[in-house]
Amino acid sequence: MDQDLEEATNQRRKPPKIRLRCTETGELDVDPSGCYQRVLDATENTALATGLVMQIATLGSRYKAVDQEATDFSLGFVDAMKPQDPAEALLCAQMAATHQAVMMMARKLNFIDTIQQQDSAERALNKLMRTYTTQMETLKRYRSKGQQLVRVERVTVEEGGQAIVGNVQHGGGGDEKT
Repeated sequence: MDQDLEEATNQRRKPPKIRLRCTETGELDVDPSGCYQRVLDATENTALATGLVMQIATLGSRYKAVDQEATDFSLGFVDAMKPQDPAEALLCAQMAATHQAVMMMARKLNFIDTIQQQDSAERALNKLMRTYTTQMETLKRYRSKGQQLVRVERVTVEEGGQAIVGNVQHGGGGDEKT
């Protein structure tokens, strides 16, 4: 039942968005709307949340210093990943930026004129995609707190053999002198 309630809440929830305007003095005016509670809870303070939002707002996109849609996408990504603490919030923002770069580089491949440009774009795309995969693995490891689960599906013990059923913990590496 808790999962149903959470899904219903998420459907009513307005995702965080940012309206961006450049002032006459060249400063970026950021006007947030929607629900920022996940981001605020994860960052644990308004200074970090504000800084994160400003960094996301200035990501921009190809040929644009700031980009409303790219900013809302990145902030929506961070929000949807449901970060649990400041480290996760920052990693999720980096993942959003990496994803944007991957998609821009993939699009760039459609407009390549020379083999040299194609090779360069493919190398960059490959590096970015590996980086994103590494970021996903890092987030997964961080969320699991480094715990590994090993599940043994089948064990055969021959006649005269012995087996231990249950949790087995091994001590540290060195020899203990008694």
